[in-house]
Amino acid sequence: MKKLIVLDRDGVINQDSHDYIKNVDEWEPIPGSLEAIANLTQAGFRIVVCTNQSGIGRGLYTMEALNEIHQKMHRMVDQLGGEIAAVFICPHKPEDNCECRKPKPKMILDICERFNIDAAADVIMVGDSLRDLEAVVQAGGMPVLVKTGNGKKTFAKSTIPPNTLVFDNLLAVSEYLIDELKGCDGK
Repeated sequence: MKKLIVLDRDGVINQDSHDYIKNVDEWEPIPGSLEAIANLTQAGFRIVVCTNQSGIGRGLYTMEALNEIHQKMHRMVDQLGGEIAAVFICPHKPEDNCECRKPKPKMILDICERFNIDAAADVIMVGDSLRDLEAVVQAGGMPVLVKTGNGKKTFAKSTIPPNTLVFDNLLAVSEYLIDELKGCDGK
């Protein structure tokens, strides 16, 4: 069965901003992140993006602007031979207390349902914040922290869940997971 890798977006795939990524021109990939997605895709992993986008609920940008950003992301990943199977978003503000905003696990559980995947056996989530790690742990999957975006601060100031793997960036995660896959296949 194909393993599912769930990626947070801002701070994992692209540069993050305290002012939010509000338009396609502000969306810039972190060096190596798109190559990592391509490498993982080619190694047989399914990639899904799971992202809180409270800027929608705050009125800072529109769904149309968000779709343009994601079209750019898809296009750049596709050009490298990668594929993002889906993008799941939570458009709500934290104070809306919705069920889909990470650290709640609903988006990850919805992803598992859509792709008919068992979270405990087949889901890895890569994030740069504690809420990403908490969401995947609550869903039963494996947490991975990258030190890009907010990751260094998260690693230094948070009690991360036990058994969380920690890497410098998404490219390092991809190299590790592909090596692990080869080890499991006996290649």
